[in-house]
Amino acid sequence: MYPMISELLDDAVAKHGNRTALRMPVPKERKRGRGIQLILNEITYERLGEMIGRFATALSELGVAPGDRVALISKPRAAWATAFFAILRCGAVVVPLDPELQRGEIERILREAEVSGIVCSGGRVEDIDAFRSNLAGSPFVVSMDRVPDERVLFLDALLLGKSELPRAKVEPSSLAILMYTSGTTGNAKGAMLTHANIASNALAAVKVVSLTAEDNFLSIVPWNHIYGLTITLITPMITGGTTTYTPVDRNLAQVMKAARPTIILGVPKLYNVLYGRVMESIRKSALKRAIYRSSPTLMGKLVKKKLFGRGFRFFTSGGAPLSPEAASGFRAMGLGIMEGYGLTETSPLLTMCQAFDELPGMAAIEDVELRIHNPDADGVGEVLAKGPNIMAGYYKNPRATAEVIDADGWFHTGDLGTYKDGRLVLCGRAKNVIVLDTGKNVYPEEIEWELVTIPAVEEIMVHEGTRQGVPTVAAQAYPNWAYLKGIGIESPEAALDHIWEAIKERSENLAVFKRIKYKESVTLVDQPFEKSAKLDIKRHLHQT
Repeated sequence: MYPMISELLDDAVAKHGNRTALRMPVPKERKRGRGIQLILNEITYERLGEMIGRFATALSELGVAPGDRVALISKPRAAWATAFFAILRCGAVVVPLDPELQRGEIERILREAEVSGIVCSGGRVEDIDAFRSNLAGSPFVVSMDRVPDERVLFLDALLLGKSELPRAKVEPSSLAILMYTSGTTGNAKGAMLTHANIASNALAAVKVVSLTAEDNFLSIVPWNHIYGLTITLITPMITGGTTTYTPVDRNLAQVMKAARPTIILGVPKLYNVLYGRVMESIRKSALKRAIYRSSPTLMGKLVKKKLFGRGFRFFTSGGAPLSPEAASGFRAMGLGIMEGYGLTETSPLLTMCQAFDELPGMAAIEDVELRIHNPDADGVGEVLAKGPNIMAGYYKNPRATAEVIDADGWFHTGDLGTYKDGRLVLCGRAKNVIVLDTGKNVYPEEIEWELVTIPAVEEIMVHEGTRQGVPTVAAQAYPNWAYLKGIGIESPEAALDHIWEAIKERSENLAVFKRIKYKESVTLVDQPFEKSAKLDIKRHLHQT
């Protein structure tokens, strides 16, 4: 029997009340006009618990009852965490939504999920009329910021004079979160995640990562994404750890230095960029090159000291396949990286590898079973999973649920891989596979791993193309113009020539049938690819 999410929070408050739960970077103007510095606003477990109890009372007075759905629309902040746990304390269901969604997208979800109330940042209050018209029951809108609209309630004001609401009695099997998928397929669905789904996954993550109260997470993954929510908001509080959230922006390096993290949680794109910059710094310095050649681990210690602090333990990566070059490169420098795999529907974690794993693939976490469905001659087939973390189904969509959860309870991930000796090796998404006229299967992600580290390439998406009516491997690339201009290349034609030569060189690490064989199969795009919350390219928007 697994606990409710609210129980995990209450235990953390009782055991670690004086410890810092959350830290958020806030720009602050230096004295005497000396620019902007970043400070980290902190909130303890005790203070967070108090705010949650009071806001739960306010929500109850607004009519929120067990089973009701309340949407949460904001970037991560202390008020987000307060609202999240307060909604659950009422026995209600949280519907976390990406604040970057367009008004129409949010309206559709509000209607489908039968949401009765919204807690949002002040920036979304301009959409209040549209949102209110799509709310069920006795609608309300609470803003995390004070806004000049009498119809909008101010969160801080609602806390005044309130006592803490006792935790509502709901079962671990009760719905806790209605998490809409990122929409990379263009058809977002609401995954019904129970208290037991999330709690089981968070408790397993604590064990596989060996967390303690001294751990300090630095996360770039927002909490409206299940990866960020389970692993960086809920998991650390089980042991009394601290989470620092920061968006990926120009202040990221400064936040890293200020946070002094023991664990950094990000997505592959972050590590690809970080590894590329570290290696570029080494290439530009004769002293660094000498140190790196003689002792990669010494170079790693210097990087760690400069960027993260001496207490840094390792990176964790999830949300998409990690570049093998970045992973092995960091590990060679003594900078460990744990790669995880999972989906929204699996709460999310299914597998994880150790920080300095030398074996290919990842092992299943506690209580998760894996198997390969319909493997081909090479053992490649669809990855199936079963465990306490598998969602209850898609909200109001039994047909879609039946397509992914079979009669025996196995969840069909849609990912391809092999599973041997307890190690899962992923190949790519089944829907992305390129089938050549020779019958060979090519997995775009595998090629992208090789090509994404080309300095002249900012982003690349490999897909199926055609040449003389025959399927072929093709790619769209967004150039790294800062790099190209630094080496004297400014025209798209010259950029394509340079990138094509680099692709041919990197492709030597690939089997011949996997290579991009023709220059005309590579096209340059003018803008970065549109991406989901976890920075996956929305392939359906860029493929014809």
